[in-house]
Amino acid sequence: MINVEITPYSETEDKIKKIRYEVFVRGQNVPEEIETDGLDPDCTHVLLSIDGKPVGTGRIQNDGHIGRVAVLQEFRGKGFGTMIIKKLEEAAKEIKLRSVYLNSQCHAELFYKRLGYRPVGETFMEAGIEHVKMEKEL
Repeated sequence: MINVEITPYSETEDKIKKIRYEVFVRGQNVPEEIETDGLDPDCTHVLLSIDGKPVGTGRIQNDGHIGRVAVLQEFRGKGFGTMIIKKLEEAAKEIKLRSVYLNSQCHAELFYKRLGYRPVGETFMEAGIEHVKMEKEL
């Protein structure tokens, strides 16, 4: 069974951190001190689980900044990233945001375009990875 839900960070911090560590630190060589930015307690988090196993996560800040979207390697390409983004967009609508934005890794730009995001500005480097800012009106 697939479960994607908004989750209290205080109750699921370890699960969220484990996914992000695997995807960003181990998988993409992002320095751990960059991945752990101290903003998590003030964000709304989504956790996606399959049969009780946490496999994906993402967060949104109160200003509409979506970030830290991560799905474990073996579960990619199955629509779970889309489910996480949709749930984060629902959270944005609940707090009356009119738009959301994110910094997409350039290899994921097409994924976000398919979800209605549009690139704005030039590409830039973040954590040694090329990114582009993308926005979406809700």
